[in-house]
Amino acid sequence: MFPVALLLLMAAVSCVQSQVVLTQPGSETGSPGGSLTLKCACSGFSVGGTSMHWIRQAPGKGLEWIIYYYSDSSKSTAQSVQGRFRASKDSSNLYLHMTQLKTEDTAVYYCARDTVSGDTAGLYNNCSSTSHN
Repeated sequence: MFPVALLLLMAAVSCVQSQVVLTQPGSETGSPGGSLTLKCACSGFSVGGTSMHWIRQAPGKGLEWIIYYYSDSSKSTAQSVQGRFRASKDSSNLYLHMTQLKTEDTAVYYCARDTVSGDTAGLYNNCSSTSHN
């Protein structure tokens, strides 16, 4: 049985109003079929009122978004982890609860927060689409 290695990195983001810091421990290891919970400790803002994300990068691959989480009624999960991974949060921490681990879950896991607030409709004003038949 091969261990599933999960590496977490610390991310720090500066902001004009305050210092925003997202901190994750160095590494965690789980076993195939097992469970593991990752914690992202946040300071400089309230996690409770912020949209948060979990993103991962498997060895030799690109970034993969896996979970968006605002609340239990406002969340989204990538199909690759649906039914096995879920997120939760409190006022200062974001958690990633992982069950039924697979060797393909071996990756660097990142937590991230949304930095856009309010009406986002204006963000798409300059977008255009072209249809090809």
